[in-house]
This record gives sequence, structure tokens and C-alpha cells, in this order.
Amino acid sequence: MSEKISGYVEHIIYHNEENGYTVLTMSAAGEELTVVCQISAVHAGEFLEAEGEYRLHPTYGQQFRAERVQITIPADAAALERYLASGAIKGIGQALASRILKRFGEDSLRILEEEPERLAEVKGISMRKAQEIGQQIEERSMMQNALIFLSQYGISLALGIRIYEYYQDRLYAVLKENPYELAETIRGVGFRIADEIAERVGIRPDSEYRIRSGLYYTLTQASAQGHLFLPEEELLEQAGELLGADREQMETCLTDLTLARKLVRRCETLQDGTETVCVYTAQAFFLELNTARMLRELDVSLPQDRDMIRKEISRLEKEDGRELDPMQKEAVLTAAEHGLMILTGGPGTGKTTTINTMIRLFERERRSIALAAPTGRAAKRMTETTGCEASTIHRLLEVSGTVDDSGREGRFARNADNPLDVEVIIIDEMSMVDIWLMHALLEAIVPGTRLILVGDRNQLPSVGPGSVLRDIIRSEQFPVVELSRIFRQAQESDIIVNAHKIQAGQEVLLDNQSRDFFFLQREDVRVIQKIILMLVTDRLPRYVSADPFDIQVLSPTRKGVLGVENLNVFLQQYINPPGPDKREKETGAGILREGDKVMQIRNDYQMIWEIRGKYGIVAQQGQGVFNGDMGRIRQIVPEAELLTVEFDEGRMVDYTFRQLDELELAYAVTVHKAQGSEYPAVVIPLLGVPHMLQTKNLLYTAVTRARQCVVLTGDAQVFRNMAANETEERRYTTLAERIRDIM
Repeated sequence: MSEKISGYVEHIIYHNEENGYTVLTMSAAGEELTVVCQISAVHAGEFLEAEGEYRLHPTYGQQFRAERVQITIPADAAALERYLASGAIKGIGQALASRILKRFGEDSLRILEEEPERLAEVKGISMRKAQEIGQQIEERSMMQNALIFLSQYGISLALGIRIYEYYQDRLYAVLKENPYELAETIRGVGFRIADEIAERVGIRPDSEYRIRSGLYYTLTQASAQGHLFLPEEELLEQAGELLGADREQMETCLTDLTLARKLVRRCETLQDGTETVCVYTAQAFFLELNTARMLRELDVSLPQDRDMIRKEISRLEKEDGRELDPMQKEAVLTAAEHGLMILTGGPGTGKTTTINTMIRLFERERRSIALAAPTGRAAKRMTETTGCEASTIHRLLEVSGTVDDSGREGRFARNADNPLDVEVIIIDEMSMVDIWLMHALLEAIVPGTRLILVGDRNQLPSVGPGSVLRDIIRSEQFPVVELSRIFRQAQESDIIVNAHKIQAGQEVLLDNQSRDFFFLQREDVRVIQKIILMLVTDRLPRYVSADPFDIQVLSPTRKGVLGVENLNVFLQQYINPPGPDKREKETGAGILREGDKVMQIRNDYQMIWEIRGKYGIVAQQGQGVFNGDMGRIRQIVPEAELLTVEFDEGRMVDYTFRQLDELELAYAVTVHKAQGSEYPAVVIPLLGVPHMLQTKNLLYTAVTRARQCVVLTGDAQVFRNMAANETEERRYTTLAERIRDIM
């Protein structure tokens, strides 16, 4: 049952400015108690009214968990003096607080709220200072009232603060007239939240505001599925299901949004040859258009003496004791002669050797070089294989947590006004790069810089929107060198040989005569679970000399008994069972425990990471944790509501309990999430895989994540179905068409 308490704030134990989570001690009814609440700002000495319930914490005893809190200015003179002296109002300390009370007595509260200019009658307060104090009190009151108002609509404190800071006192009019505007202007407010608010304030379901917002929301949801546009018919069908609206009214609103330049409608020829009207958000359309333009600007010819370069390549071959094949040499020559080139090929075809030769050649020419990849794991592998320092693309571009001009979180310090100061840039694992990151990268590169894009076109497309590598190759407008020969050393690996067979549509023998490629035929899910556990905890760690935490289970699907969600719960209980020395935290998705293997599931540009030396001293600090980053939970501190994860390279990140929806267990991950990563060994369950996920490029991507050993278990027929299925995830993109238009 909910209770109400009120009293003075004695001490702030913990306060998170970002989300308002606060632990404080409070003097109420003659006793001191601990209050846990959410509040935008609070100071010792302030008077607090709270509503909630008492709970017994197993470690910290009785606490008052407040669902609602409000700071009020106390009415009696002694309490008011204490409040004024607390530091809550900038510029007033103990001395001035005493003088104000001495001058105005019991009328002090009214003077502060209604006639703050009269504070100038007090010695030490000028008219300017009196006005500033009055403004502070008014702003605090307005914000407090606004947050209480927003909480009626189920809006959290953190989100409420963002809304108030953007709209100030306009927010009341916006919420009552068109709450759908919030979905366009405030990060974290989607159509569904706006729709709930609209229903509460009585806005009609057939409101034009609602239909426009629903159409726009449908397109942004399509972006989350990798699309840059939707055919008009698909858009109207999906939006109709969401809105339950009349088609004619949706068409009218679609025209209005186009005239307002929020949407772009164009007749396009799709990849299958059909012609249809396509609808983009204006942002998505110009994103593709500007990406195409910047690619064209980088595609400059850089005349070279081919004979001299060939001689230099021969010298490098002799020094390295290896001979490049003709296509590798052609790739090095192309990189030297062009501002932009693409190097593609499957595993074992010599991409790394080719990159290393390019690096050596450019170093001989004394050119500055930057190496980068989309993820930390891919960058680390690039560093290991080249011997040169590689970074993530985000770090190369110097990401910060601020919001850019397009309203997206994650502004880059390196951009058109502050470009990268290097002469050669090599990007690996390009299949993972989405259109947003590609656009940001190109903005930071000046024409004349050599940009070399390296990737495997046959892997799954990026998690984010677009199909950048494939579209650039499909445009047929830039120099592309494809490596196809499997080198002798690579031929000794059945992982590589079978990956190429899968891609070529050739039969893969599942006879278990291999040293690194195994298929265990099983059709009972419980038996498969036990096999996975045995492989991860015992057999594979010994076979490849690795820690069990380095063995990765890759499932094609999230749902089902052999999906990621269920496998993670199953594996956690055996690999990292509960114990008296392990603290844990229950979340909406399950239990997180000290020692657990976890993955970041969305880009968080504001998150701070630290590399800590002896005694916890910070040796290095940076910003940003990204989708797909994997680590281990090192510490959970319930009293501070903090959880610490150690990611690659010893990067330590502190999460508040309210940020834990950004983490999930990673004993098993989807094949999509494993893109760009490589593991000593992988285990792939293939039973009950949904038909839409039984595709060749998903199987190919999964198999090529293993460095030393891959074990598949399940139904061999599912394996054969996937290997034979040429169908690929369909993405609506037109980057190739925009490139052709510009060229």
C-alpha cells in the first residue's frame, strides 16, 4: 500500500544526473531514513514530499522506495532558512539566508515566489542578483511541475527532462494539440508512446497528426529492418495495419508529407526489374544521394609508373618470402592508381596478404596510413594480421555522445570541417558497414586520399540500414578486384574449403573425416543442448586450447528451444552458476550475474569506458560502446545500482541498473550479431530453423566465424536446405542507382 512521507534531505548518497536515479537520507517525523527515488536535481536541506512504500533491502535494511517525489519550499521560517542555506539556489549561503529571514520574516516565501526583486532590500543582494534568484526559483518550479505533469502520461523522469529542456513551457500546448510531434523531435519518444499520450488527451484516431506520424513511423521501422525506403503499396499496407486508417486519408497525408519535404516519392526500378513508386524519408534519400556523390568525388585517377610499382612489389615478395598471384598484384596496382578501390573475396583467398603488401608499398612511399574496421574485435584482428595499429571506425572518426544535425546521437569530431589527416585509409569487414557510418566516414575524407574498402560480399549485410558494400560493387562504377583462388595453406582447412563449396553450390561432405569441420546428426533438442554444453565446457576448449568463454555458440534464431534466448539461460546455469560469492541482478530479460559473458546490443555513444591500471587508477578514457561489443561482468554493486563490464582491451564500463536493457547474455548469439567477429571455435545448432532463415549466406557467415574448428549439430537436411537456398535477405536500397545517376 502506497504511503506518503515528507521531510528534509540530510545527505545525498548517490545521484545520476543522466537518469535522475538518487539515493538519499531524509529526516522525516523525527527519524532518519533512506529514500530511493528518481529526481532531476536535489540538494541537502531541501524539503521533499514522497509517495511510495517501505521495502527491506537484504544488505542495507529498510528503505523507502518512492514512486513520486516533489521538492517544495517549506513555509515556516526556520525550515525556509535551512532550505535557502542548502545551496539549492545559486548565490545564497547561510549568511544571506539569515538576512532574508530577518528582513521579511514569515513573508519570505511569498517574497521569493511573487516579488523576488524585493530581495534587493537585503544587504549584499543587488537588483541583478535578486532577479537571478527569482528566475532560478521560477525555473525550478516550472520544471518540477512539468515533470509531474508528464509523469501522468507514463513518461519517465529521464525522458521528461529531455522533453522539458526542448519545449520548456510550450510542452503543455504540444501535448494537448499534437503529441505526435514528440516522436519527431525527442529521441526516445516513438510513435507508440506518442499514441498513448494522444489517446489520454482525447485526440481522435483519424486525426491527420496521427496518420502522418504513423506513416513516418512505419518508414523508420523499415529502417530498423535494413531498408532505406518502402514501395508505396507496402508502406500503405503496413501503416494501415498499424493505424486502422482509411486508405484514401493515408494517401492524402502521404501527399502532404511529400509537399512538406519530409518524404521523397520517386519511381524506381527495383533489383528484380519491377518499376514502382518508392517512398523515402527525406533524410534517408539524401543520405544515399550524398554517399553516392562523395564516393564519386573520391574516385580520382592517380597516375603511377606501373613498371616501377611492379618492381617494388617484386622486391616486397622477395623480402617477405612469398609470391602474390596475378589478382593480388592487380589489387595492389589498383590501390596505387585510384582514389577508391574495392577488394573482395572469401576466406583463404589472400586478402590479408594483399592488404599487407599495400601497406608496405605505401610505407615505402612515406604515405600516412589509417586502418579501421566496424567493430573492436575486427579491429583487433586487423592489428594482429597486419602488425599495424587498427581502430574502430567510430574511434577513427572521434565519436562523441552529442546529437548531430540530423538528430542522431553520436556526433563525430572528424567531418567535412575537420577531415582525417591521412593519405591512405583501409577499411576491413566492409559488409558490416551501414549507410549511416559510411556517410560519416566519407564526410571526413578529402578527395585525393586513397580509400580501400575490403570485405566479403557474400556475408550477411550490415545490422544497420543499407547494403553498402554490395551496392557499391553492384553499381559497376568503381574498380573492384575479387580474389577467388584458395591458397595451399588455406586448402588444408575444411572450414575454408567447405565455406567456398557452400558459396559455389557444391556438395559438402558431412562424414566427420575432417580435423576442423564436424556435423553431429541429432534430432532431439534436449540431446542437442547437452552436446552444446559438453562441447563448450570441455571438448572444444581442450581441442583448440582456449577458454570456454572464447567458444561461441551461434544460433540462426533468437526464439525457440535452440534459439539464443533459451540457450543463454541454459548455458548460464552450467557455465556460470549462482554462488555465495557472485552478486546478481534480475532484469526484464533474465538474470545477470558476476562473471557472465554479455553483449552490448545497441550503439551508446555517451557511455564512458576506462582502462584502469593498478589500484583502479584510470590510465585511458574514451567514449562509446557499440552494438556487438562483448565482455564479462566483473562487478555488481546493488547499493549504488551499478554493474561493471570489462570489454576487449581491458575497457571497463559502468552501467546503471536502468541501462541494463543495453546488455544481454552472450554465451549464444545470433549469426547476425557475430558478423565481423572470429572465434577459436564455434558451435552451430541447426534444428527447427525458421524457413526464412534457412539461407546460404547465413550458413556461410556462421561457418566462416570459426578460426580453428566448427561443429554443427542438428538435422543434416536443414544444412543442405540452407546451402542450396540462394534467397537472400531483401533490402530496399538504391545506393547503386544513385551512384549510376551521378556517374
